[in-house]
Amino acid sequence: MVLMNNILEIKNLDLFFRSNDREFQALYGINLKLEKGKIHSLVGESGCGKTMTAMSIMRLLPKNSFIKNGEILFKGKNLLVSSEREMRELRGNKIALIPQDPMTSLNPLYTIGDQLVESIQAHSNVTKRQALRKAREVMDLVKISDIEKKLEFYPHEFSGGMKQRIIIAMALACNAELIIADEPTTALDVTIQKQIMDLIYEIKNEFGVTILLISHDLALVSNYTDFVTVMYSGHIVEQASVYDFFSNPKHPYSIALLNSLPTTNPNLKLKTIIGAPPSIQEEIAGCKFHPRCDYYEKGLCDIEIPNLEEKSQKHYSACLKF
Repeated sequence: MVLMNNILEIKNLDLFFRSNDREFQALYGINLKLEKGKIHSLVGESGCGKTMTAMSIMRLLPKNSFIKNGEILFKGKNLLVSSEREMRELRGNKIALIPQDPMTSLNPLYTIGDQLVESIQAHSNVTKRQALRKAREVMDLVKISDIEKKLEFYPHEFSGGMKQRIIIAMALACNAELIIADEPTTALDVTIQKQIMDLIYEIKNEFGVTILLISHDLALVSNYTDFVTVMYSGHIVEQASVYDFFSNPKHPYSIALLNSLPTTNPNLKLKTIIGAPPSIQEEIAGCKFHPRCDYYEKGLCDIEIPNLEEKSQKHYSACLKF
């Protein structure tokens, strides 16, 4: 029997948007493997394609978008040919989403207890009493105190951090094997961010859940991640273990991102990346990062499109200069 180390594989994924009878490409040949029981981070500036990659996995893309090529294999099954009924059974069950704003996933008209019970019963053949028992168990797992009282609370009665804990509890209640965390700490203060990330890390270790973490916070990524994938303008430009990425980045964009991190040293000035990421409608020949790149070479970088290549063991970069 062959054991699968990767719970999910994205192969050559091309995503497009339609607007005014024109098509604009948003994702270019995305290849990504998520190893079981690991935390994988997707990083990059806003608009680089991180969330669209995640929403492609969930099959929750905008109506004016479409996937032209590629496969998304979850435990060997191609989700792009799955029926909507099959996807509904997977979403919130085997594949769960922790959104930026948990209020988008919690119904303000129902108590937390009712929503947990409904979620559990939707994905398993249990009675309401059994579902309520499971709800208590997962609330305890995510360190929510005074459970009986909190089950009667409505979402607005919880803080942002507590709402995120409820969303995580829902994922655990349905035994999710893959959790997509889309900027799960963006709206939280620093101390609560650490609590939520510590909780996600504990869940990964205790239950062997695979986490796809979407983030622009490189400090957070360095502390909790096993593997890093860097995206720029719909392309994957670097992939590596977290150690290799932070100790020896091999793409100019990655180097620029790391150089722009704030420092407590008063003698060091914050270094910004010149310009701004291109829009989806902007056509750029060659490497899309070349207009902002410190290593740009005229006649090379503005002509040839770099492929993602292995530069050292399991360290991949899409750059003609490195």
